Amino acid sequence: MKPLAVIFDLDGVVTDTAHLHFLAWQRIAHEIGIAIDEQINEQLKGISRMGSLERILRSGGAEHRYSAQDKHRLAERKNAFYVASLQQLNPGSVLPGIAALLEELHRQDVRVGLASVSLNAPRILEALGLVEQFDFCADASRIQRSKPDPEIFIAACAGLGVAPANCIGIEDAQAGIESINASGMLSVGIGVQLLNADLLLPDTAQLNWPLLQTFWLTQHSVNAV
Repeated sequence: MKPLAVIFDLDGVVTDTAHLHFLAWQRIAHEIGIAIDEQINEQLKGISRMGSLERILRSGGAEHRYSAQDKHRLAERKNAFYVASLQQLNPGSVLPGIAALLEELHRQDVRVGLASVSLNAPRILEALGLVEQFDFCADASRIQRSKPDPEIFIAACAGLGVAPANCIGIEDAQAGIESINASGMLSVGIGVQLLNADLLLPDTAQLNWPLLQTFWLTQHSVNAV
């Protein structure tokens, strides 16, 4: 008895581009007279580009100062800064334990999906040398509702042809954990401050197939009682 698929978030799970996002957003915020810090950056994890911009503007009391066109321009400018910074990514940028886990999942005939709201996800996977390791990547451009809505995880399940109840989702953001739970999947959280994850790990180095298989069996044994 094992999961039929494991679906990963990207930033903070497969690789760590959170700091690159922060630097790009910090540059944009500085240009419009808003100061943001790491605390605000934590609130942006797992949130879409426009959703992140709205939170930054709200933090500076500027949410009504910009038109929809202005906001789009700011978001595109941030993305240009971020994309330029992705040039530094390479296969060595994959977080500890992830490459080995992806290989083992394929050996176990477990499908692998990606559920990232990042529109740059395909470019990042290519830089990491992991394109072939993912059977399906949900298209963030087609997602109408960002995390914590379960839409992107449900889309990943549909693309893999697997029901959510037969999947494990892995996330490092609170919005992502809520998204996984709402989809009907079992959730694995990476990070000590996350709430309501079915399994919580301090970092990706702890992730491996025996752990996930034991977790799956334990959860289903409990539910069967």
